[in-house]
Amino acid sequence: MQLEKIKIKTVVANSAYISARGSFDGNTNVQMTRDKKFRAKLKLPHITQSETLKDKIDLEFESICVKQPIGKRLFQEYLESVAEYKPANEIWKDIETYNTIEDEDRVQKAQNIISKYLESGTKLYCSFLEEKSILRVKEDYQNVRDDLFAESEEATVKFLKDAPFENYKESMYFDRFLQWKWLEAQPIGEEWFLDFRVLGKGGFGEVSACQMKATGKLYACKKLNKKRLKKRKGYEGTIVEKRILARVHSRFIVSLAYAFQTKEELCLVMTIMNGGDLRYHIYNVDENNPGFGEDRACFYAAQIVCGMEHLHQNKIVYRDLKPENVLLDNEGHVRISDLGLAVELGENQTKTKGYAGTPGFMAPELLKSEEYDYSVDYFTLGVTVYEMIAAKGPFRTRGEHVENKEVKRRILNDPASYTEKFSEPCKAFCEALLEKDPNKRVGFKNGNCDELKAHSFFKDINWRKLNAGKPVKPGKDWDDGQKKFGVA
Repeated sequence: MQLEKIKIKTVVANSAYISARGSFDGNTNVQMTRDKKFRAKLKLPHITQSETLKDKIDLEFESICVKQPIGKRLFQEYLESVAEYKPANEIWKDIETYNTIEDEDRVQKAQNIISKYLESGTKLYCSFLEEKSILRVKEDYQNVRDDLFAESEEATVKFLKDAPFENYKESMYFDRFLQWKWLEAQPIGEEWFLDFRVLGKGGFGEVSACQMKATGKLYACKKLNKKRLKKRKGYEGTIVEKRILARVHSRFIVSLAYAFQTKEELCLVMTIMNGGDLRYHIYNVDENNPGFGEDRACFYAAQIVCGMEHLHQNKIVYRDLKPENVLLDNEGHVRISDLGLAVELGENQTKTKGYAGTPGFMAPELLKSEEYDYSVDYFTLGVTVYEMIAAKGPFRTRGEHVENKEVKRRILNDPASYTEKFSEPCKAFCEALLEKDPNKRVGFKNGNCDELKAHSFFKDINWRKLNAGKPVKPGKDWDDGQKKFGVA
């Protein structure tokens, strides 16, 4: 009888989840899924309540007008309302468009920008731009270049940081920004969410699908049992994960939307990823032909690189990249997840120490108990890319029963072997990542991953489009896998 109740409960949860996904995907009226009572609680406060935030939040241009979408949107609305700032606002947006469109469309777009903003006497002429930078654009616009408008964009942002930004902070548009920040900071508890089926279970709890009652939007709720956390000394890792998730803002990393606690659990409400993890797709989507084609592996690897670059630019060492921790969304794009083992470096800190990770993925310097930096994450990327192609790890075959000390010995001493599934660029890429000397390993250098992105393995990746959220699906191998899983 008890088993029947559990089955019925599971069926009901699954049915509710499918119905909610329909509304989220646009097949049902979203208004029908919103709770009016909770919707009413999202009312913006009176400005007198939110103006005190001026003394509590980061008021730098980069923070408000670049990193925060609502701040940037309101700033641009303000610029549009002031005639003398409108040219700077328009060229700023048009240069961003130029940087993300297809190469074949860029010459025409460049001509449009020149005629609108770089010709004296025109309505939107940008007089704050230096004549020499304007001349360089006019002379070179027919050559498709990523940096064609780099000087113009830099000068535009410099202009906007000055009087326009200072005046924005005295406007009603900034008051509205403060109202949104006040609303963002209001506490939210479990009563705001509807729980659906369990998506997965772990050592400290489970992850279930949930729906925010006020908006109807779906999320994944990671529920961590407090007793288990205390017993297994997992509290610190959970707090670090929550703090890191709140800091990072990347389309390639699972985002934290809300966090709250109940009497029994700590709850992290995050981006829902309906496509499963990479491990499942490597081994289970086509069991007779496991692994990915190179174009698909490259597509996923590029997005992982973007996610890790963002972490490292925020002084965070991930330490646990593996196929299980890379999740797919409805469109088949990936995000890094599970930052429970990540560590933050201090302001003047360049390296850390400590044993963390998954056997078979940990870098040699970590296994030798040496201090290490971001380079350990690129070793794990090498293992992950290798596994995507070969459907086995470079140092341990899937299903092979071997002790961890033997895996450690192989990582420290043995080179990886490559079959015909690896092209020369792919092999060279994996070798560069699996380099045992961290000083020679390719990765995060001089504050970015430019060297890594320039590798021939990524020759077909358009990094501008990828970062703008406009990637191209990588061929039939990707389409077939997605159709079998039902997420594309």
